[in-house]
Amino acid sequence: MSQRPTLTTEAGAPVSDNQHSQTAGPHGPVLLQDHHLLEKLARFNRERIPERVVHAVGSGAYGTFEVTSKDVPRYTRMKLFGEVGKKTEVFLRFSTVAGSKGAPDTARDPRGFAVRFYTEDGNWDLVGNNTPVFFLRDGIKFPDFIHSQKYDPYTNRQEPNNVWDFFSYSPEATHQFTWLFGDRGIPATLRHMDGFGSHTFQWVNAQGERFWVKFHFKTDQGIRTLTTPEAEALGGKDPQHHQRDLYQAIERGEVPSWTLKVQVMPEAEAANYRFNPFDLTKVWPHKDYPLMEVGKLVLHRTPDNFFAEVEQAALDPANFVPGIGPSPDRMLQARLFAYGDAHRYRLGINSTQLPVNSPKGVKGGARNYGRDGAMRFDGNGGRGPNYEPNSFNGPAQTDEAPGVGYEASGRTGTYVHGKHAEDNDFVQAGALYRRMTAPEKQRLVENISGSLAQVSREDIITRAIAHFRAADEEYGSRIATAVQQLRRAR
Repeated sequence: MSQRPTLTTEAGAPVSDNQHSQTAGPHGPVLLQDHHLLEKLARFNRERIPERVVHAVGSGAYGTFEVTSKDVPRYTRMKLFGEVGKKTEVFLRFSTVAGSKGAPDTARDPRGFAVRFYTEDGNWDLVGNNTPVFFLRDGIKFPDFIHSQKYDPYTNRQEPNNVWDFFSYSPEATHQFTWLFGDRGIPATLRHMDGFGSHTFQWVNAQGERFWVKFHFKTDQGIRTLTTPEAEALGGKDPQHHQRDLYQAIERGEVPSWTLKVQVMPEAEAANYRFNPFDLTKVWPHKDYPLMEVGKLVLHRTPDNFFAEVEQAALDPANFVPGIGPSPDRMLQARLFAYGDAHRYRLGINSTQLPVNSPKGVKGGARNYGRDGAMRFDGNGGRGPNYEPNSFNGPAQTDEAPGVGYEASGRTGTYVHGKHAEDNDFVQAGALYRRMTAPEKQRLVENISGSLAQVSREDIITRAIAHFRAADEEYGSRIATAVQQLRRAR
């Protein structure tokens, strides 16, 4: 039998007894001098870091992305897309949005679909969802939206009154509500759902030409979903059902994969497009901008330690690399600040050095003048200067123009989006409803009415139903009838 390693204190001293505290004799009190006991208890008290305000219930895995198209360099100079067959290591974190730690991962909720590409130019984080749209188009409303979905300050539970009251004053959410309460609102597994970058991003090629782009990860396993009763039964029996399924599938060799496709819009076409192409509550119809295949993402390795590699993963949509940048999408603009700031609060200023967050695709790692701060665990720059420019051969700028700017002009102020011919909160929600089959429509109406019927105020119900009527008269009328029937039955 091989000799086991010696248990030590945090300082490395050997521990002689890990079963008994030091006491004053066999029957006396515990002694304050028992450093090992105090160290264990103090560390245990501090094991939990602040949980994410949103996307707290998550799962993750590692894999690779392989380019399958030779056409991508026409639109972007991103090196990871440079040639067919090129592979890049990736980390993908899935999550629900509203639930707190311990909530079932089978809830009816959008799923975060956040992909980190460890490229040779640094980390590129594409932080999206399993829906191509979102509830809002402006980040200034996001804290209020999340407060309406989270626990009420008085009852300490999610309140249907709050959920639907906010929606009734936010008609732009009608499209996402139609997605959320439809069949795809609860995926059967994380492997059987699509992922989207959701936002509009900017690509620039080697010639300096600019394009607007949307990213679509299409599951190769096919779409599978759960009904509300199925999800409730699974979540009650196993709150980590999706987590378990993902890990077990990978470990038995059934590695999940997604085909990455993009929609590309020439820069100049945005100004006169029939609706605002930077509005996160809308999709670009495929007949206008067809999907173009880019590559294949495969997950083949589970993390060795959930806390270190999933809980501490800090994906940030502001992490761009040469060849890609932001658009005027107002939700994206807000997220460029909010995500990084959330990680600095949760994990500390040096969290970018943690293994899951470090730019492992970059030879030699990150090179900058960031120094000090809590939990600095490397050499802290050693004897090198902590300022720039300097005369000591420290890291210097490349002087290469990023090229991802866009035209902006006008007087500063608060504005609604600029008008396009089809800027409307209801058109796409109605179109989505009319594309559904009769059974899909029935389940959608049942899901919405079952939730809306729990609201206690008639004015909130009336405003909410008006949004669905505006999307499609039949859609709203069926919900109104179903809500009335449910309320009479109670």
